[in-house]
Amino acid sequence: MYRPAAFAVDDVQALHAVMRERAFATLARVRGNNVEFAYAPIVLDAAAGPNGTIRFHLASNNPIVDGSDGAQFHISLLGPDAYISPDWYETPGIVPTWNYIAVEGQGVARKLNSDALRQLLADVSASQEAKLFPKKPWTIDKVPEQKMSMLMNAIVGFEIRLDTLAGKFKLSQNLKPADFDGAVRGLEARADAVSRAVAAAMRRAIAP
Repeated sequence: MYRPAAFAVDDVQALHAVMRERAFATLARVRGNNVEFAYAPIVLDAAAGPNGTIRFHLASNNPIVDGSDGAQFHISLLGPDAYISPDWYETPGIVPTWNYIAVEGQGVARKLNSDALRQLLADVSASQEAKLFPKKPWTIDKVPEQKMSMLMNAIVGFEIRLDTLAGKFKLSQNLKPADFDGAVRGLEARADAVSRAVAAAMRRAIAP
């Protein structure tokens, strides 16, 4: 990932916060001359290693599963993103840009055994159900055992202890204050939640 100094983020806690909030990852591995991709919700175990460990599951019929135990994987997670109009700036002659948050990491995938896979499924739903409070959380024990057994046979779980973890928070930190404030106000004036999320991230990026 190209990371100009103004946008580079290496604080593990900040990167973990993005991973918890935006828990749907793009996973990639190189096999021969091909790059294979998969997409999955993740569970972050922050204390398992300096950069943390992620757990996820894929359909057993997914071709990327074959040979993935012990394979090197790259992961990518994207936070909110939004277009920035030059009309929001005080300074004339600036071109449009796009603000966004991205987190990348890599590590070796290890296959989970059946007990760990079942726990992963419980943890995935628990982590997301917690965000739906005050709704009473759905729990995996509500799935009939026969159906659960079929599900377990149809998926494969993995964990990746992250050897590297890096972030890019491109949030107009390189602009002069008047232009930065104009971009924030422009985003906050939009009706969509994603633009407002980018504006909030911009304010956090320059907070003391």
